[in-house]
Amino acid sequence: MHPRVNLHQVAFGPESTTAFIDHCRAIAMPNMTLITPHLMQPGGVEEAQAALAAGGPRVAVVNHPFAMSANLEMNEGEATGKLLEAIDIAVTLGAPTIYLVSGGRGRLSWDQAAARFAELIAPCLPVAKAKNVRLTVETASPFNVDIHMAHTLDDTIRLAEIAGIGVCIELHACWYEGGLKEKFRRAMPMTGLVQVSDYVSGDRTAPCRAVIGDGMVPVESLLGDILEAGYQGVFDLELLGPRIVAEGPREATKRAAENLSEILVRLGA
Repeated sequence: MHPRVNLHQVAFGPESTTAFIDHCRAIAMPNMTLITPHLMQPGGVEEAQAALAAGGPRVAVVNHPFAMSANLEMNEGEATGKLLEAIDIAVTLGAPTIYLVSGGRGRLSWDQAAARFAELIAPCLPVAKAKNVRLTVETASPFNVDIHMAHTLDDTIRLAEIAGIGVCIELHACWYEGGLKEKFRRAMPMTGLVQVSDYVSGDRTAPCRAVIGDGMVPVESLLGDILEAGYQGVFDLELLGPRIVAEGPREATKRAAENLSEILVRLGA
């Protein structure tokens, strides 16, 4: 497996963190993304530590849904406390990067919501810096407007700049945009993570992710542009939806990881 391939826990849905880590070890996955909805459960971090004790994959990324218990309009600061907890979890597990789902806007305008996001993030910035944890915010499909506010790469860059954090380029949410090569160059100094999956023409169910190579996303070309722009990090396979469930998460994630690995080898990553 290419050393820059990374697998996201979300593919395993309600299965345990132990089951996910065991699968990563079985397919020689070098890197993983673990999710705080599991890790913040009682005993969640300890379970991950026990599963990691046998060796194998490293935790490269922690995914944290920010401002979810109350959206950005209604949040009174609980999101800040949870992010501080997520930073401590990342440090405990050795993960250098956290990527965030922003939380929904509520009735706020985009600019008002961005300002509120930045306000809630601000107390976490010096803590993350002191603990060498990079905070990033992702691009997400407009289907997720109830839980997120950055639905183009331009808006993701803008939101990250306002909040003083980094960017997670989620290709599934922006592969169809124009001028991507230039946008990748603009985003690259801020980019801490790139996420990869495919889309099959005609799929209408959200989330409609597919294994790389099964759909119409020009993955190899996009990754070539991202590498050319100077990206040095891992490539995160975030796979979920009916196609992944139908094939089975173990089979789908293994096949996707092998396909991504072959692309990265061809690109000289």
